[in-house]
Amino acid sequence: MSPGMPSSGHVPVLLEETMRALAVQPGGRYIDCTLGGGGHALAILERSAPGGQLLGIDADPEAIAVARERLAPYADCVRLINDNFASLQAICLKYDFFPVHGILFDLGLSSLQLESARGFSFQHDAPLDMRFDPAQEVTAADIVNTWAEAELARLIRAYGEESCSQRIAREIVRERPIRSTLHLARVVERAVGRRRGRIHPATKTFQALRITVNRELENLELALKQAVELLGFEGRLVVISYHSLEDRIVKQFMQREARDCICPPNTPTCVCGHKAQLRLISRRVITPSAAEIERNPRSRSARLRAAERTMVQDDCYEIPELENLLTEVKAKAWRRPALLKKLQMVFTMA
Repeated sequence: MSPGMPSSGHVPVLLEETMRALAVQPGGRYIDCTLGGGGHALAILERSAPGGQLLGIDADPEAIAVARERLAPYADCVRLINDNFASLQAICLKYDFFPVHGILFDLGLSSLQLESARGFSFQHDAPLDMRFDPAQEVTAADIVNTWAEAELARLIRAYGEESCSQRIAREIVRERPIRSTLHLARVVERAVGRRRGRIHPATKTFQALRITVNRELENLELALKQAVELLGFEGRLVVISYHSLEDRIVKQFMQREARDCICPPNTPTCVCGHKAQLRLISRRVITPSAAEIERNPRSRSARLRAAERTMVQDDCYEIPELENLLTEVKAKAWRRPALLKKLQMVFTMA
């Protein structure tokens, strides 16, 4: 079995590419913001030994339970948190886990979720739930059965990028109440007809509902901003997305944070004062190989983007007693535990 390959059906996507992008090294501190089946987390722990540490976050309590068992050999090096990554900074401050060498977001659904009875997939019948965290109030059934037709059409169009959104919304309202995944899939198929190709006609509608239930795009935007501030010098931010809405957010965020000026093009002189915080690792998106797609068809839509944290002089020199810190940091001395407290002073005072 290859490193990082869990024993269950969970197959981590773009595993080797992710490890290279994170530049995993012995003694490093890493955050997996989407723990899922624990495949990426296990590989990080294997490759950061000895001395590596991992903070794993997932909104799904079932994922935390599975990952805790899978990562048991590294129990002394792992802290697992059942929370949404929108609270990333608060979590890291609470557990004194910053700065870090790398932060990973794998935004896809795990095999655990797809095979659960919470309605993420229409491959088998299940209640229309779609909540990552069972403590959330709104379910997919609530949206499908109570939202106005115009609002349903809007979310299916915006979050599913579905051209037949109005037809689907009209059919959903006509069919109410709809309680199960297969029932909803049949309604959508009836509204738009059976399409050619491997994508089921209900796929985009299910995506739109899941994104809405879990506020996925809003939470991603919040988390990306927090992630950059938690990275140490040359720390890596790696994001794997699975549809164009996520990928667009990630791409635009990284490109913006890799530029000094973000003023509109027609502005004669810079007035924004923005300073680049990231350096793009690769200008081109990384996608799975044909061999990986053959082994794991769920990986076919994966898109990996990565960037590296830069640190400007002002980040450190605002604190007079730390005037030599930047020199030490650029020599990668921040990886020594003795310097973490000094760096944490900079992070918390920023």
